[in-house]
Amino acid sequence: MKGKDLRIVFMGTPDFAVASLKALTENGYQIAGVITAPDKPAGRGQKLNESAVKQYAVAKGLKILQPEKLKAPVFIEELKSLQADLQVVVAFRMLPEVVWNMPRLGTFNLHASLLPQYRGAAPLNWAIINGEKETGVTTFLLDHEIDTGKILMRDKVEIKDNENVGQLHHELMDIGARLVLETVDLLAEGKGDGIPQTEFTENMEDIKHAPKIFKEDCKINWKNDIISVYNLIRGLSPYPAAWAEMQHQVTGRIVSMKIFAAEKAETNTEKYPPGHILSDEKKELKVTCKNGWIKITELQLSGKKRMPADNFLRGFQQISEYRFI
Repeated sequence: MKGKDLRIVFMGTPDFAVASLKALTENGYQIAGVITAPDKPAGRGQKLNESAVKQYAVAKGLKILQPEKLKAPVFIEELKSLQADLQVVVAFRMLPEVVWNMPRLGTFNLHASLLPQYRGAAPLNWAIINGEKETGVTTFLLDHEIDTGKILMRDKVEIKDNENVGQLHHELMDIGARLVLETVDLLAEGKGDGIPQTEFTENMEDIKHAPKIFKEDCKINWKNDIISVYNLIRGLSPYPAAWAEMQHQVTGRIVSMKIFAAEKAETNTEKYPPGHILSDEKKELKVTCKNGWIKITELQLSGKKRMPADNFLRGFQQISEYRFI
């Protein structure tokens, strides 16, 4: 049997998932149905916001289900009626066993890391934050514990020193879409037994995790070394973005900003305290951290638009009287 002979149910929500659904649809695979998140009110007018996957599915005339609860009897019966041979999951929520165990070939997930490393909700962010030199995508069979099932296929990519998480996201989105097609074909050929994740590491205790990122995880600590600060900025750019506060040394006024892009310069900064600002007040905005300077090149003040550092300096007075805290 070939992959294009299978009836596939696709599950996903954001842009990252659209690439895989598009690859399946445009290459002639049978999409029996698409499962995505319910529409949610957003913005001042609370207009219902459709997921990126739903928008694509509507444009292609695909059948769509948007369950509130994945264990609801009505949804389970609707899912059964699709008679899927295989379910493909990309950036969706955790599935109950009654759902992932339904198709005869099971359900596989595309994860944006080289499993078993970086299991969890934010693998791309944490890989960059932790200074990894490579990452990738993995397809694996769903099991009872999240991100622990047998591995089907993996593909590695290099993480460049100046690459941010947004750039890496787009690169892996396309690589992942190709891997999804290859995995569907593999399963259709009856070669989908998978390999236990324990065979990809000598010690499971060495596994790094990728938990959900919260606001406090994004605040820059200028006492950290320059590489850690630099990696945090690019590992959170453009979303959710690293942030910092600077304070006027006389008035005590505090200004909050998000930092989207920066350059690093390793040098001895012992004569300056962490968070010290050095600026020509025209183009250059540098901040001290342990063993170096971080040169901020793109930022966004709270309540303002994102802008280059030189635009910020032209409109901000007395920058030298502030320091980052």
